[in-house]
Amino acid sequence: MLLVALVGLGVNAGSIWLLRSASEESLNLKGACFEVLSRRDLVCRSHGAAAVIWLTGWLYADPLVSAGIGLFILPRTAKLMADAVGVLLEGTPADVNISELRAALAAIRGVADVHDLHVWSLTSAVNALSVHVVTSNGNDLGDLLSRVGECASHRFRIAHVTVQVEPPGWKCGGPHE
Repeated sequence: MLLVALVGLGVNAGSIWLLRSASEESLNLKGACFEVLSRRDLVCRSHGAAAVIWLTGWLYADPLVSAGIGLFILPRTAKLMADAVGVLLEGTPADVNISELRAALAAIRGVADVHDLHVWSLTSAVNALSVHVVTSNGNDLGDLLSRVGECASHRFRIAHVTVQVEPPGWKCGGPHE
């Protein structure tokens, strides 16, 4: 029985090792990693607590180890839930600094102003941007759009970029940021 349990523990450890690197980019894989981690901890708890009870007769080992594992997993589960809610509510990704993004876009040659800047998460690994840029006179719009898209994607890891280019003096309705 112990040999089978050790093989199972090894398989779970291998699964965690495989899932861990990819779990940073996907909430689904992060959840799967936590599931495997909790099963591995459950196996360790069962065998560890059983050994303590067998050696010492102390029956409180099992509930104490279980509570410890629950406390270990709880903060990670709360973070996973917060990340999932952020994606569902299309919140601003935590790894995108809006002020830095606005300044970087405004510093692009040919951009006179940046407003109506919005960044949100489409999925845990895909961010989107919608922005209005006011161009200075005489710009190649295709080149300007390429520079804005490259800045957003390369520097800020934004996968989907929508840009509304406006000529100088253009007044579109609605509030502007």
